[in-house]
Amino acid sequence: MRRVIRLASENVTTAGGGPFAALIVKDGRVIAEAVNTVFTANDPTAHAEVNAIRTACAAIGDFALRGCEIYTSSEPCPMCLAAIYFGNTCEDAAHAGFDDAYIFRQLTLDRDKRAIPSEQLLSDEALESFRLWEASPNKREY
Repeated sequence: MRRVIRLASENVTTAGGGPFAALIVKDGRVIAEAVNTVFTANDPTAHAEVNAIRTACAAIGDFALRGCEIYTSSEPCPMCLAAIYFGNTCEDAAHAGFDDAYIFRQLTLDRDKRAIPSEQLLSDEALESFRLWEASPNKREY
């Protein structure tokens, strides 16, 4: 977690993107780490989590990250849900074998009541990247 916090802070000071970082662990070993590159990539989907997932999938040669854990410097945003026009509903997807309804139901619950584990770690240390962002002359509005 400290590595993620450090990466997020470094990303602010190097003007690479927003104060966000993520890393993915499999079998106790880091297989991917990434930072937010929205500005440098001119890509609104280049969030740290997405970048780390892409790197991890390439590293293991599989799109499924079974047995992996992701650590992020901040609770992930709802960008993927809020910024997309869609044709099929989650119910339509479930009928085709892509059932995410369970996850959608979990997201409506308080974090401590979810069956999908999510835990906040080192919150005081993690706030440092946001403090750097707030004071940065390089920050840009999203």
